[in-house]
Amino acid sequence: MRRCRWRWQGQWRLRARARQWPPARQWASARHWERPSAKRVLDLTLGSILLALAAPLLAAGTLALAARRPRGGVLTRSPRIGLNGHLFVLCSLRTRRLRLDLLSRLPHVVRGDLSLVGPEPLAPGDDRAAGAVGPSTADTPASATDPAARHWRQELKPGLTGLAQVRSRSGMPWDEPALLDQHYAEHHWVGLDLAILARAVHAPLHRAVHGLTRCGKAHLSDTDHRRCGYSAAE
Repeated sequence: MRRCRWRWQGQWRLRARARQWPPARQWASARHWERPSAKRVLDLTLGSILLALAAPLLAAGTLALAARRPRGGVLTRSPRIGLNGHLFVLCSLRTRRLRLDLLSRLPHVVRGDLSLVGPEPLAPGDDRAAGAVGPSTADTPASATDPAARHWRQELKPGLTGLAQVRSRSGMPWDEPALLDQHYAEHHWVGLDLAILARAVHAPLHRAVHGLTRCGKAHLSDTDHRRCGYSAAE
């Protein structure tokens, strides 16, 4: 009887250990999990909302372009430099009406290739991207691991819009796109992202409202205010 009881207790302990949750491997993987940053939470939340709202407009634009059968297809595909110098293919609609080309890039924001706010996504052959693709094979191991040799464009994702896009039209010397992008890379935070997004939305809305008001104005001449029966001979 004692042997049976010991055997039953041993089996019960083995089953209890097998039912332990989470197992040691899951605990080890949980230690390596990193909490998403506030910027990534903003991109994922607001990007998903904007994509859901813009989906009908993007579908209509896609169908309109497909009916015209443009050369090269409905989408444009071009390589761009992302976070840590990784390359990705940027897809956008082949039109700029109603800023559909920018709205069509929202899936890249949700996927994590782009951010809502950041520097302009550059092509690998762009001179401004020098040093942003990572160290070349000719670099020494010391220079490749030196933090000072790391280009500032590697530190953050390119954006759907950015400080350069909303400020570069002023024409001031300190509003050069490269300087604005670098300034954003050094001082970016969620509050600045929200301010840039508000400015990016306000500008096209202001132009649209201003255009409607101008179209609604009546172009009256001096003769329109004269009394009935007035003659120039008088």
